[in-house]
Amino acid sequence: MRKIMISALLLLMAAWSMAATSNEDGSRLWLRLEKANTTATVTGVKGTAMTELQSYWQGGPVVLKRQKGMGKDAYTIKSQNGKTVIAASSDAGLLYGAFHLLRLQQTGQQTTALDISEQPAYELRILNHWDNPNGTVERGFAGHSIFLNPTAERMKMYARANASIGINGTVLNNVNAKPEALTTESLQKAKEIADQLRPYGIRVFLSINFASPIKVGGLKTADPLDADVIRWWKDKVNEIYKMIPDFGGFLVKANSEGEPGPQDFGRSHADGANMLGAALKPHKGIVMWRAFVYNPQSSDRANQAYEEFMPLDGQFADNVIIQIKNGPIDFQPREPYSPLFTAMQKTPMMVEFQITQEYLGAANHLVYLAPMWKEFFSFVNPASLRAMAGVANIGDDTNWCGHHFAQSNWYAFGRLAWNPALTSEQIADEWLRQTFSLTPNPSPTGEGSNYSHLLNVMLDSREACVNYMMPLGIHHIFAGGHHYGPEPWYSPKGLRADWTPPYYHKADSIGLGFDRTTKGSANVKQYPAELCRTLNDIKTCPENLLTWFHHVPWDYKMKSGRTFWDELCHKYDDGVREARHFLAVWDAMQPYVDSQRFEEVQRKLRIQARDAEWWRDACLLYFQTFSRRPIPQDMEHPVHNLDEMMKFNIPISMYENPAQGYTK
Repeated sequence: MRKIMISALLLLMAAWSMAATSNEDGSRLWLRLEKANTTATVTGVKGTAMTELQSYWQGGPVVLKRQKGMGKDAYTIKSQNGKTVIAASSDAGLLYGAFHLLRLQQTGQQTTALDISEQPAYELRILNHWDNPNGTVERGFAGHSIFLNPTAERMKMYARANASIGINGTVLNNVNAKPEALTTESLQKAKEIADQLRPYGIRVFLSINFASPIKVGGLKTADPLDADVIRWWKDKVNEIYKMIPDFGGFLVKANSEGEPGPQDFGRSHADGANMLGAALKPHKGIVMWRAFVYNPQSSDRANQAYEEFMPLDGQFADNVIIQIKNGPIDFQPREPYSPLFTAMQKTPMMVEFQITQEYLGAANHLVYLAPMWKEFFSFVNPASLRAMAGVANIGDDTNWCGHHFAQSNWYAFGRLAWNPALTSEQIADEWLRQTFSLTPNPSPTGEGSNYSHLLNVMLDSREACVNYMMPLGIHHIFAGGHHYGPEPWYSPKGLRADWTPPYYHKADSIGLGFDRTTKGSANVKQYPAELCRTLNDIKTCPENLLTWFHHVPWDYKMKSGRTFWDELCHKYDDGVREARHFLAVWDAMQPYVDSQRFEEVQRKLRIQARDAEWWRDACLLYFQTFSRRPIPQDMEHPVHNLDEMMKFNIPISMYENPAQGYTK
């Protein structure tokens, strides 16, 4: 036995040595499965599940069988009489079971004596692609749309990756939808994509422009109660289903940020959503109606979704789901949960997370987002939701996501949409083992591969990002337009107030923060009574949301014993130190990671460490003009000058291709 163990360790060491000198481009994502040496014995139901197992399964005989009475996508995996039996009621369930078995193999887990039963938490687990007809991707940092000129090989890999983590729906186009999305030509292209994704259990959906009856149909109105409009939508839906029989339905952004909607015709969100729902219902299609709405007149943008949708609770059709961003503002590094999730009791809801890092360093910063999403679920019961959506971070870059570690967020979204009870650590561990072939103990000398340190980098990265960008509840102080760097001073003449950082931070000689207490905008009243009381009192409000709900005096004493100003300074400096630490941990990974991915990640981590300094210096020096207090002596002081940073602007073209990096 000892000889066998030593031989195995030597083989592992050889593999790691090869990994350190070879090149990989990230195109295989976490599906770095080796082809089976011989055709695996796989019998039973033929289909995609069988193909995957015959290609990659290295173990004993597998039987795929249909079993009635199970949930739509549910499956079991059991070891029986020397065989592994995967049972499900559908082809999709068999495929998910096959990928589960392959994941066990790939991560070095036990593949015998199995007794596994899995069923997804949500029937719909969907990616929202913000892809435009010209191939650009809004808030996309990984090249152009994969749907612009899709190759069969690329689409197959996309489908396999999604199926491997249980994602079963794809919205093909931007929520800021162009009417052309519903032309016959565009629908034909959607059909071609749907045909490629269908074998992997993925249904396609489309974002629609509410004014399409005017722009595409030539009608004079898009009033949802107009008979001609109703007829036009029914005809268009029928046309879609003739081309795509398993079409999923529509995603709608209406009366938000200038997009047309039912309010343009004196109608409600319910009127518009229900009209579309009626057209889709005969085909079992759904409407995902976004609750991201706000206007410049409100005293607090955080209040608006609640104010518009709560009066409509219970008025939506049963095939309409209200899609709500996890927080009340806009995908900030930290937000409280949107109060709609606990307020609406009679309306189906789904959460919308952002996988792409619009406000989290684009594709330059390593920020693992599972801890953010788990934080949301610590307040919102997963069972209260009907579905889960994620704004995709996928493009035509070779490594799909612009940053090798950004792939982990695509992976984590799928795994949490399947099972919100999984921990951030479990998911990160799975992803690391599959993506980099890393394990905790790779060498007989016990030196390891710094695996635990790298795992901790992933788990700590979101909090570090919050610290060096916007700690203690600060939010939306990004540069105008592209949301990459800090511009807490950004306030051009004529721009609506809620598109400027001062609207949110409200820094003055007294303190910092937005008063959302009962004496301010009363946003706290939108939360359940007990939580409202907690948030309303500055002494009981969680400090990581303090300036979100309170205008905090500079000299307010924090739990650490420091003043608020000193605590703010230290939080920013902590973030900088953490970003530097991430780089140091990765540098130590060089012997264990292939050279190409090592160098590409290293380059990004250097950018992140520099950006963290930029954020710290810009924010502290700017807020210091209000606090009039010194930077604490027991921390690193800013290395930039405020006037120089205030003159610095990132070219938008560079922002759209963050792989170029930034120089300051």
